[in-house]
Amino acid sequence: MRLRLVPAETNWDFFKVPVLTLGISGLMMVLSVVLFFTMGLNYGIDFKGGTTIRTDAEVAVDVGAYRDAISPLKLGDVSITEVFDPTKPDQNVTQIRIEAQDGDEAITTDTIAEIKSALQAYEPSIKFAAVESVGPKVSGELVWTAIEAVIAAIFAVLFYIWLRFEWQFSLGAVVALVHDVTLTIGVFALFQIKFDLSIIAALLTIVGYSLNDTVVVFDRVRENLRKYKKKSLKEVLNLSINETLSRTVMTSVTTLIALIALFVLGGDVIRDFVFAMIWGVIVGTYSSVFIASAILLRLGVKRDWSKKDPKDVGGQYAKIDA
Repeated sequence: MRLRLVPAETNWDFFKVPVLTLGISGLMMVLSVVLFFTMGLNYGIDFKGGTTIRTDAEVAVDVGAYRDAISPLKLGDVSITEVFDPTKPDQNVTQIRIEAQDGDEAITTDTIAEIKSALQAYEPSIKFAAVESVGPKVSGELVWTAIEAVIAAIFAVLFYIWLRFEWQFSLGAVVALVHDVTLTIGVFALFQIKFDLSIIAALLTIVGYSLNDTVVVFDRVRENLRKYKKKSLKEVLNLSINETLSRTVMTSVTTLIALIALFVLGGDVIRDFVFAMIWGVIVGTYSSVFIASAILLRLGVKRDWSKKDPKDVGGQYAKIDA
């Protein structure tokens, strides 16, 4: 017997209360922007600046033991990562990142000496290959680079959907992506979860996941628009979402099971990243069903692709399949 999370055939009206779904989403986006400007984000070392210490050891790295060794120094935000260095295949390399202390750009030489002593007390063979500081200027550049990466990803999606479908589909998909990214930033501002480069990676992954769900629904919409020429756009959208709902829910639930396992068992290092992914999968699934399609319904779309509209630039590419 096949496991089904939703019935094989459904006939739900996803646009029964469009004002309510769009209104709640719009309100959540506004609240997220307000939280961002009032509470701000809890930036990690990548964005605030600090000091990076690279270590070599003759024995296998135990990240937990390293963290326990330097935790009595109370250095605040400390990130310890095991690194594979192809130039030193016989060494066990780690990268330790420590946030700026008391507003200074980097930690003092005395503090660095204390860190070295604490680590050598745990592992006498440990050596310190490099000590580097990242100042506020570099951190500011990282912030802008991260913002540019997210904006570039959204514009790339806008262009791709425009080529593949029509500009109305493109706008609906991009509104859904902006919705997902904005709500994720709002949650991070509300709970003051550490926001570093790994969260930027999570945001870009959320963009890809949400887009995948949206394209699946839009593909079925395009097929049904050709198949059911006498049905209204609202009927076609409802039919398409119902036909893809089982796939959408099953994909999201199985992804969430894996992410929740990582969140519980994966440790502190990846917990914030996994939380961002869990939230992104939930809002991405919601937006692909209730936001992207609702925008498409309000914009309307051309029904007959056999007739070219010279004013519609996107129409000439509408039959391109990826």
